[in-house]
Amino acid sequence: MNKKLLLLAGNYYPELTGIGRYNGEMIDWLADNGFNCTVISSYPYYPYWKVQPPYNKKNKKITREIKLTAGNNKITVYRCPHYTPANPTGRGRMLFDLSFFMAVIFKLTGFTGKKFDYVMTVAPPLPLGLAAAVYKTISKACFLYHIQDLQVDAAKELNMISSKKLLGILFKAERFILKKADRISTISKGIQKKLQAKTDKKIYLFPNWANTDRFFPIKNNKALKESYCLKPDIPVILYSGAIGEKQGLENVLFVAGKFQEEAKPAQFIICGTGPYKTELEQKSAAMKLRNIYFLPLQPEESLNGFLNIADVHLIIQKAGVANLVMPSKLSNICAVGGLVAVTAEQGSALYDTVVDNDIGLVCLPEDVAELKKCIEKALATSHTALQIKARSFAEKHLCLNKIMQQYVKEVLGISQPVAAAPSLPAK
Repeated sequence: MNKKLLLLAGNYYPELTGIGRYNGEMIDWLADNGFNCTVISSYPYYPYWKVQPPYNKKNKKITREIKLTAGNNKITVYRCPHYTPANPTGRGRMLFDLSFFMAVIFKLTGFTGKKFDYVMTVAPPLPLGLAAAVYKTISKACFLYHIQDLQVDAAKELNMISSKKLLGILFKAERFILKKADRISTISKGIQKKLQAKTDKKIYLFPNWANTDRFFPIKNNKALKESYCLKPDIPVILYSGAIGEKQGLENVLFVAGKFQEEAKPAQFIICGTGPYKTELEQKSAAMKLRNIYFLPLQPEESLNGFLNIADVHLIIQKAGVANLVMPSKLSNICAVGGLVAVTAEQGSALYDTVVDNDIGLVCLPEDVAELKKCIEKALATSHTALQIKARSFAEKHLCLNKIMQQYVKEVLGISQPVAAAPSLPAK
């Protein structure tokens, strides 16, 4: 097999979290399993919303690099310059999307003589779907459209974009992309259902995964807690991930405040980075909280141990967005056999995943009293059965190799065994 695939991605390796991580692992797997892969992506900026060293000195032109996979296969990566807002409001995000889109279009003009079997884009950002649709028309490549979250719907629900005219334009662009796409996939049944109302095409399920070899349970976490200067005999309630407007993390502060008022022993941790972290830290200081700690994004090599310090993991979402996004952090929490407490509306994809598979505790979103009760329930007794089921769920349903093999078979229609092949020569 010598299939050539071009990925257009707003986020990519070496970003450690979110869409960039999944794009990087996906392309590595494809390159190690018989595909010649080329990537056009941004300069790494997420979740800091600032281009990271050493790329911050290059973000003024299109550059080319070669990435080697674990199987020693080459991936050609083109980085396109873009505007990066320090405060990613709706306007700032649109400027990022537009500037990056224009740079991608410029780069694609140099690919007119190249033949790819597939052009794939991962949304968000939405405009990349337009770029892929245009390139499909020119190159006759099969257009694969994968949706990590419904960006425009979320912007509307969170009031990040209030202009009805602009929303109308964006939804029209989305309809055009869905019409032009040859294969459409998404990460959850909730988003799948939303998409099915937008198009009569089949929507394939292509969920995010966990590396169940790299992430695994550690039975005694007291020494791990001490290594982070935490008290080993006091429970740790951990939120680890992006800190943005979708989460509603201020409720974690309010719950920590209630625990402090009632003198209940608990160590709350908010780990990660994002545009709202400073605001949360200021609120915590104003509330004089002594039982909550803010930690930076943890390095990949120590992340398994870090996730294992938690007695309770938190997945916090605002009401109204549960079927527009699916938290990727659930996969690693399940892999480490973590006890998870989630805020999710009944009937949402997150709610159904946790409840139907019996892998955690659920409470209503944006309700401080309910979240407090949920955490207290988690701490009141052992939930070993839930934790065992969570790990089993990760092994059965979230394994990278299984998910990628299913995608290649069902979406790409390639059923024969795949084998490593030489990389596509770069231009």
